[in-house]
Amino acid sequence: MANVKSNNVPTMDVDGLIENLCLAYSKIINGNLPIKAFPSVMLWGAPGVGKSQAIRQMAKEIELQTGKKTVVTDVRLLLFNPIDLRGIPTANVDKTLSIWLKPQIFQMDDSEDVVNILFLDEISAAPQSVQAAAYQITLDRVVGEHKLPDNCIVIAAGNRITDKSVAYKMPKALANRLLHVNVESSFFSWKRWAIANGINKKVLGFLSFQKNYLMGFDTSNDDLAFATPRSWEMVSNILNNVSDDVNKVYGSIAGLVGEDMAIEFRAWDRLYSDLPKIEDIFEGKDCKIPTNLDAVYALTSSMVSYAREHKKQMDKIANSIRYAQKLPPDFSVMLLKDYMAIEKGYKEKLLSLPEFSRWLSTKGRLLNDFRR
Repeated sequence: MANVKSNNVPTMDVDGLIENLCLAYSKIINGNLPIKAFPSVMLWGAPGVGKSQAIRQMAKEIELQTGKKTVVTDVRLLLFNPIDLRGIPTANVDKTLSIWLKPQIFQMDDSEDVVNILFLDEISAAPQSVQAAAYQITLDRVVGEHKLPDNCIVIAAGNRITDKSVAYKMPKALANRLLHVNVESSFFSWKRWAIANGINKKVLGFLSFQKNYLMGFDTSNDDLAFATPRSWEMVSNILNNVSDDVNKVYGSIAGLVGEDMAIEFRAWDRLYSDLPKIEDIFEGKDCKIPTNLDAVYALTSSMVSYAREHKKQMDKIANSIRYAQKLPPDFSVMLLKDYMAIEKGYKEKLLSLPEFSRWLSTKGRLLNDFRR
């Protein structure tokens, strides 16, 4: 990171980061104030913690809160050189002066109904010659002859020196001109995102049962494969798109989260063969409730995934809520909380169901006590 300590700045999970930054940017944009009135933001965090994902979520939320199309330009600075940022020099028309061709990242829509977000990722790992140009963009919104449009938000991100990742020092004078935030891993924040974005039911169930397995990054060892929100998303992509059979793709899973974690995940997968058929639950058939705690976690994660895929079939959702009444109270509340996270506004759709109203009358008082 820097010769600046990271333990004297606020630490937020992804939800908190999005909430705080969206509040600021939406207030400025809706008030027709200049975006540069808010300081540029520097996000610090371990590899794979979800910094990039947070920016994409934030863009969607700003779009909802301002009514303006929001476009993210994601620049991975580790792959850039100074010419990529400043442009290529060439002669002017009469060949008396040199001019710089505008780089692609500056080709942004500057219309009033658009908000641009320039995300300068891996800034602390970029060569110092690239950092110099990137910091000029971050602080002054210009580099060389090129200027960012007034409708552009600039956010940078990088790993900390304590993460033992490649990082160059940031001068204190520069650090003092940025708004710094440490981004931390939070299972509950991640799970809300995971449900809305179709993360595989087995990954959801496993991490719901072992929440501390979401983030396995440890600076004290040299493991190449370890668990992070990013690597679990990649495991989910393999299960969703290659094969849902963990045994068939076990090697790929181990290559993402490590051998020890993959072994536990494979053992967890065996639970699914003993679960009642999820389709039968949603068809309203009489199905037994598993007795083992880990099996109930597996069951509820499967129900959430099925509900997301059939979210418009409210008769099936109603059948599953009737079944949820028979679950242990904590699991019943967790399940319905997860249903509410299927998409924005889905709680209002659930409220139209008599089954959900009945569930609220018996279990609703537990909602406020259930940590998400």
